[in-house]
Amino acid sequence: MAVVAALAAAMIMVGRVLDPDDKVNRADLVSLVVAALALTAPVVLWARRKATPAPPAGEETITAAKTTLTNLVAEQWRTEATIQSLGDPEPIPVSWHLTDDPGLMDHPRLIGHQPLTFTATADRIPRLAENFRALRRRRLVITGGPGSGKTTLAVQLLLQLADDRRPEEPVPVLSTIAGWDTTAHPRLHDWLAARLVQDYPALTAFGPDAARTLVDRGHILPILDGLDELPGDARAAAITALNGSLADRDQFVLTSRTGELAAALEQAGDVLTAAAVIAPSPLTPQAAAGYVRTCLPPRPRHDWAPILEALENADRPGLAEVASTTLGLWLIRTVYITPATDPAPLVGPLADDPGRLRAHLLDHLIPAVIRARPPTRNPAEHFRPRHAWDPGQARHYLAYLARQLTAHGTRDLAWWHLADLTTTPAQQRRTAGVVGLVAGLMAGFAGVLIGARSFGLVIGFIAGLVTWLSVQQWFTETPGHADLRLPGRTSSLIRHVRRKFVVELVYGLLVGIFGVLIGWLVVEFLGVLVLGVVFGLFGVLVFGLLDWAEQPTSTSMAITPQSMWNADRTLTLLRTTTFGLVSGLGVGFGLGLLGSAFGSAFGSGLTIGLMGGLVEGKHHAWLGAGIIIRRLARAGHVPRRLMAFLDDAHRLGLLRTVGPVYQFRHADLHDHLAALHTEAPESGR
Repeated sequence: MAVVAALAAAMIMVGRVLDPDDKVNRADLVSLVVAALALTAPVVLWARRKATPAPPAGEETITAAKTTLTNLVAEQWRTEATIQSLGDPEPIPVSWHLTDDPGLMDHPRLIGHQPLTFTATADRIPRLAENFRALRRRRLVITGGPGSGKTTLAVQLLLQLADDRRPEEPVPVLSTIAGWDTTAHPRLHDWLAARLVQDYPALTAFGPDAARTLVDRGHILPILDGLDELPGDARAAAITALNGSLADRDQFVLTSRTGELAAALEQAGDVLTAAAVIAPSPLTPQAAAGYVRTCLPPRPRHDWAPILEALENADRPGLAEVASTTLGLWLIRTVYITPATDPAPLVGPLADDPGRLRAHLLDHLIPAVIRARPPTRNPAEHFRPRHAWDPGQARHYLAYLARQLTAHGTRDLAWWHLADLTTTPAQQRRTAGVVGLVAGLMAGFAGVLIGARSFGLVIGFIAGLVTWLSVQQWFTETPGHADLRLPGRTSSLIRHVRRKFVVELVYGLLVGIFGVLIGWLVVEFLGVLVLGVVFGLFGVLVFGLLDWAEQPTSTSMAITPQSMWNADRTLTLLRTTTFGLVSGLGVGFGLGLLGSAFGSAFGSGLTIGLMGGLVEGKHHAWLGAGIIIRRLARAGHVPRRLMAFLDDAHRLGLLRTVGPVYQFRHADLHDHLAALHTEAPESGR
């Protein structure tokens, strides 16, 4: 509304400078009335923000919040585990033991009962959970080489703790530690609270400080994945900050590659306090062969006897090394077993070179999963893609995204950061300039519609400038939340509208009083007063509806990249259409009272209102990302339906989700694709 008011006020002021002899006409009057919004905006904003601090959440509320969070976490990661086939047909039987490197672990007496023991296997997760519970402070570091199953074990432990939750235990929540900026959040608790609000908005239904209370009272078990994905100095800083954040009761689980962990600890000059550090044992040839045999159907289409024999005898060094990790077995299964492809290359020349064999499997991974899982529109088929994708194009798109992530030193693909990942600030300014030019032309035409012909050029210039400046901010804004589900929320909607009634009606009356003063000097003032009241009543509905839509409920789902995209799109469309309708009806009604044509007035008000709705508010990530996606699609870097493509890549198991961001399922897959240099395909979807 303030943007609409500013445009109208500027029209009058500049118009008077251009032609001071013009008499005040009805269009000027309405513009001045609307300009009053700008004069009263500071008072209204102060009134809106004036609120009594919420009382601390009680124990019953915190217990309910814990239960809700546990259910959301379990559902989220159970779905992820199914997509990644972590238990199908059974977990890969990797054995884990306390590290043999004493420099990686604290004094045993600080960790657990003596003599200290900790053994676990990925196919016996309940025992792992009991060993974790037996630790004195329940702090665990999972180390290992690339593809050894560190994240898989962390997810399995999370699901076991969530499924076997005990009332006194904290809720396990997995986050990538690469998202922790220790300069912005020196304490782990501060960052965790911010992540909980972002990833699980349902917590805000229990109070604005529910997430903070859960963290501060020790009700969250942070599972911090991927210390090795941080730069070297940042890894050491994270170790120091983590130790500095921990109270005696604080628990955590951390995953990291062994070499990167050792370097970080050496640089930090300390180990992780009271944390057990475990490492995997390489899979034995017999275990690898047994897992492959379990994955095969009773009557395989092709002859697997040579491969099984080579695995059991370990006489082909390349095949033996690749099959000794969970990543290698997953690749063998996905590329050859699931699509029922002839496995002869596994015992061909590639079988003697682990690097070439691994690259061969990664090269054939994308075509294999696309061929094995044809698309379907059946909503019950959660783990099959919704669209058909050409394997070559899919490989090109994913390789492009992997290269951009690598260039920026991150593995997190957040769609609202696409502009920063793929364009320069100068390109963003030019893109914003094009949008501003279109907006300026539309605003100028709107000025002509209401008879302000001499001011149309000025209005267009101001609108274009405001839009150009606003659009540049879209590329760095974060997404917002919106939920328009009405069942069970009708009373909440009524409360939000009622809460806005007094403030917005006073807002409208101030506009009306200002209009009466102008009308007393110029023309009939009754219509202007009615116009102010109409704007106030519309404001009650608009801001009440927006506040209601942005308020999460206890039934809100955990955030995923797709749900965050949908929510921000819904919020943007809701804000734009409501502002447009309010301005269109308000201006049209007011000018109609003053004798102008309703159609032209409504069209002008609708146009300016839509523009105002686009630039109002704090969340425009969907608009910014949409502009960048169109730009990238024209260059052939990504498909036009990028979010649909990423969602399908997730369903295919090529990507995983961690809260609102995508990551490649394995760091090796990310690095392999980032190293590719492919040309743009001839056409994109």
